[in-house]
Amino acid sequence: MVAAATSDDAAVFRLSETRALVATVDFFTPIVDDPYAFGAIAAANAFSDVYAMGGTPLLGLNLVAWPRRAELLELLGPVLKGAGDVAREAGALVLGGHSIDDDEPKFGMVALGEVRPDKVITNAGARPGDRLVLTKPLGTGILSTALKQDLLGERDMAGAVRAMTTLNAGAARAMTELGGAIHAATDVSGFGLLGHLRNVLLASGVGGRIAVRRVPLFERVPELIAQGAVPGGTTRNLEAAARFSSYDAGLTDVERTWLSDAQTSGGLLIAVAADAVDRLVAALGRQATPAAAVIGSITQGNGEVEVTASDG
Repeated sequence: MVAAATSDDAAVFRLSETRALVATVDFFTPIVDDPYAFGAIAAANAFSDVYAMGGTPLLGLNLVAWPRRAELLELLGPVLKGAGDVAREAGALVLGGHSIDDDEPKFGMVALGEVRPDKVITNAGARPGDRLVLTKPLGTGILSTALKQDLLGERDMAGAVRAMTTLNAGAARAMTELGGAIHAATDVSGFGLLGHLRNVLLASGVGGRIAVRRVPLFERVPELIAQGAVPGGTTRNLEAAARFSSYDAGLTDVERTWLSDAQTSGGLLIAVAADAVDRLVAALGRQATPAAAVIGSITQGNGEVEVTASDG
């Protein structure tokens, strides 16, 4: 039902008239110092793609690339525990996985879920006039880079870690509650907000408008960008976005940067019918998602993004 052609979040394979399999995989190097938090973030990040398709997680398979040195091997246990705890919170089982010896630690998961074939939410259904709603703040790439550069401490990461370890299950339940008013969705991760929005726009054959000052951010993100805490992935995203984005003259380089920040375990970006946006925001509030911000709209076009100051 869904393959790689539309750059969607996960593959979807029909099993029967009432069941479809959702399959995805994701892994990365540590972005925080705490090994338990790293495992929890990695698991939440993997299951996020299942939620973005409107699915329910079933199981995970661990992917481990880890040095055999004793002082690092002892950290793997907390990583696996963090991932297992998040999987249980998602109602999923961790049934195994694979490990290899590697000089640099990496961890993630294959995540499998299920969805009714008639309830699949893809990135290809956005319509002009839809409103765009974001369910987590941006800035995790900036914050994790600042942590590596000793510009902030682990305690300063607490809010971002809470958000990154929060499953997108609540956002998925809110989408289900709105039914057919939800036209498209994607999770915001490595390509940044503008990059993932671009995938939605191309798949749907539409354009988009983002109001940069309505986009929620983690604390200190603008300050840290100004100090140079910008990861390489964010810089590449920013360069790519210049090819399909137009920016109001008054926008700063800092504002442009956070829109392209490479996220880990980010929120869902949802295209919802304009007459249902208030109901979606209310449903997200009941689900206590980290954010429920109306940040823009879908326009006529074919993949272009207009970035304004505040008129979404």
